[in-house]
Amino acid sequence: MIQQWWKDAKFGMFIHWGIYSVPAGEYKGVKTDNIAEWIMHDLHIPVGEYEKFAASFTGEHFDADKIVRLAKECGMKYLVFTAKHHDGFAMYHSKVDAYNTSITPYKKDPIRELKNACDKYGIAFGLYYSQAQDWHDPDGCEDGENGEGKDFETYFRNKCLPQVKELLTNYAPVKLLWFDTPMYMSAEQSKELKDFVLNIQSDCMISGRIGNGLGDYVTTGDNFIPLLPIGYSFEVPATTNHSWGYNKFDTDWICAKKIIRRLVKIVARGGNYLLNVGPRSDGSIPAECTEILKEIGNFLKYNGDSIYATVPIPPYPYDIDWGYFTYKSGKLFIHVFEDSDRVYLLNIHNKPLKAYLLKDKTPLAVKERCTCEGDSSWLIKLPPNRDKDIDRVICVEVEGEELEFEPIKR
Repeated sequence: MIQQWWKDAKFGMFIHWGIYSVPAGEYKGVKTDNIAEWIMHDLHIPVGEYEKFAASFTGEHFDADKIVRLAKECGMKYLVFTAKHHDGFAMYHSKVDAYNTSITPYKKDPIRELKNACDKYGIAFGLYYSQAQDWHDPDGCEDGENGEGKDFETYFRNKCLPQVKELLTNYAPVKLLWFDTPMYMSAEQSKELKDFVLNIQSDCMISGRIGNGLGDYVTTGDNFIPLLPIGYSFEVPATTNHSWGYNKFDTDWICAKKIIRRLVKIVARGGNYLLNVGPRSDGSIPAECTEILKEIGNFLKYNGDSIYATVPIPPYPYDIDWGYFTYKSGKLFIHVFEDSDRVYLLNIHNKPLKAYLLKDKTPLAVKERCTCEGDSSWLIKLPPNRDKDIDRVICVEVEGEELEFEPIKR
């Protein structure tokens, strides 16, 4: 069941933190050419060797309050933390499996600290759990292996289900369980897992990657945005550089301008944006990432009304390369990403009542006319962009609850 808080939230923080942040993209002088949290798999690190990274996982600079406060300041409404990734290491004090943070110098339970901080700042709390892939468990799935010699059912019953129960009972309420890579889980196993979750916490949402079409919403491919509205709720999980877990070699950060445009594009098409941060093994978030998030937060501070609680709209009949539309009842938001002195639009059926820049309520005039071809049109002139805003958002209050676009005439 898709809950209203998730529909309205639009923007969330993903946190990938685990012992993969110790090698940080390099093992015995070899750099991984893939995402850093997959280093055990990609560089074929033996289980016994990978386990040794736990001894260097210090977490001395991990500050859950600071991280959640950052998420709130940056306009994020929910948070999802990696309770167990594919490497099988539990980022909490699991009684099901001793392979968890209690064996590290850090020793603490980051989930407990994050849950408390989310409750404090009013951020919806979610957890990621790799339900099928587990490279530490001899019976867990692994990409590229067909399962020969493994007893997945044993892993499923002895580790997956008991740990999911721990997470749902010890940190309740968990608003969202973000499952991942169902691999060769059967429809029956996915259904059993979903029922298991809902029997413990009936209002916990479940991500699309539980598998077999049983999620509450669609989870797109990583960093992939649907071309058009797809008719149902979706979420785009995305990175701030090119890795989820911390990679010391990856300094190719995506600028705030691109991320803001992607956020608007996703919301315009009816989706949510779950943007990742990958702390170092000491728990600190790279300064470059923090600065990007703060710039996004500054945009949302003034323009959040054009993002939160907006609703899917029909596709606009023309391809406009300078921006996007978002909408909520009676308000059309026009996002202008180019430094232009005017916006000219055709084929909007609703009558404009009032227009202004959302950031500072500067009033704008909407000149309506019927073109020589018989199309309705709006012309809105803009003042100079003295603040060099990335996205100048025009709010046009319109008649009617629903937004209507007119088709292109034949």
